[in-house]
Amino acid sequence: MRLIRLGSEPSTIGADVRAALSTWGAGDAVLGGVALLGVRPPDCPRELDAVIVLPRGVLVVVGVDLPDPAVRLEAPLNGRWTIDGWPLTRPDGVLSPAGEALEATKAVARRIQDMRGEPLPVTTVVAVGPYVGHVVQPSADLNRGVRVLHPKPTTLLTAARELATSDRPCSADHAAKLVAVLAPTGVPPARPDLVAEGFSDAAADLASASTVLLPKVVPSPPRPRWLPYAAAAAVVVLVVVALILLLSPGDATESAGPADRTPQPTTVVVDGRSFSPRGADRTDDCAGHAFGDVRAWLAGHVCMQLRRAQYETSADGRKLGVALAELSLPDATRAGELHAVASAVGAGGVTALVKEGRGWSGGPASFDRSAIRVVVKGAQVRIAQAVWVEGGSDPGDAELGRLAEQALRLPVTQE
Repeated sequence: MRLIRLGSEPSTIGADVRAALSTWGAGDAVLGGVALLGVRPPDCPRELDAVIVLPRGVLVVVGVDLPDPAVRLEAPLNGRWTIDGWPLTRPDGVLSPAGEALEATKAVARRIQDMRGEPLPVTTVVAVGPYVGHVVQPSADLNRGVRVLHPKPTTLLTAARELATSDRPCSADHAAKLVAVLAPTGVPPARPDLVAEGFSDAAADLASASTVLLPKVVPSPPRPRWLPYAAAAAVVVLVVVALILLLSPGDATESAGPADRTPQPTTVVVDGRSFSPRGADRTDDCAGHAFGDVRAWLAGHVCMQLRRAQYETSADGRKLGVALAELSLPDATRAGELHAVASAVGAGGVTALVKEGRGWSGGPASFDRSAIRVVVKGAQVRIAQAVWVEGGSDPGDAELGRLAEQALRLPVTQE
């Protein structure tokens, strides 16, 4: 397990959590994964002693300091805790400290979902101390994915193996995104380091896939000798029918059903101006479809997703093309950093689909010398380019700049 310390432990028992995790050592010989220590994910109500990102699950570890050591702790989620038969009392009147841990877990799960992270199971570990000999939990609480325990290397390891139960392992690329989503500062470990911690190398996994999972081919029974003649006769009948339909009077296009017609894209209207969709795509490889300083920044930071779209419109009787890009970052801080880079003159940007061979008839040959506008909203950065189809373009053209501003409100999906 790889440990990343982002802050001090919010509880005294948190030091024992860190000590237990450190005994496992680096690599996946014991368990693998990445532990974020002293972290407070965005929108989480409190600091967490640890968030453990494992290849098959995410564990939220919340420390609870008891007033005294205990031989036996009864720790229901929805009832008062008792220590050696005596009710646990707290100044804030909370009956079950596990409720706070569950709220933190919900916040972490919501954060991962909102940022389109890998959908791994997110479960709860409540670390109690200074010492507890035996913890009693109701079966229903255990089935909910909650473990209350004294953090020793063995107890934490058992909990991790019981709770991290995803059907498929998380890839190293997705693990880097999860770390970036949960940690408000710092840079995730490099891909080779994550692979060494047990996260799958997607390309290697595909290449080494076992053919045992392929469906067994059952030998077909011998074909009757008359079958080829019957097939040939059927082909002749189909050809005759096709000729009759082709030569019959009437417009075949008019009689065709809705499925035979190519649907036309829906026009999008912004400020009374119509924009015709001309293609879109999405990818997780943000840096691979960028250039200049924007590419350099993306190569060193985590980008969740890139969506691109193209549109065509006209102004004053002249046709123009629009290229739109939307980059999803782990949080608003990183989005602000990218916005500052992309807004600088000559800083590069996102490659338009046209340059990758996705042009359209009557569209611009390129988006060179286009007017560019950049905006940030939350954890997303949008970049819009506008260029005249004919007659040359000037990045300082006021009309093109106004159209690029309008394009920032166009959808990046075309369905």
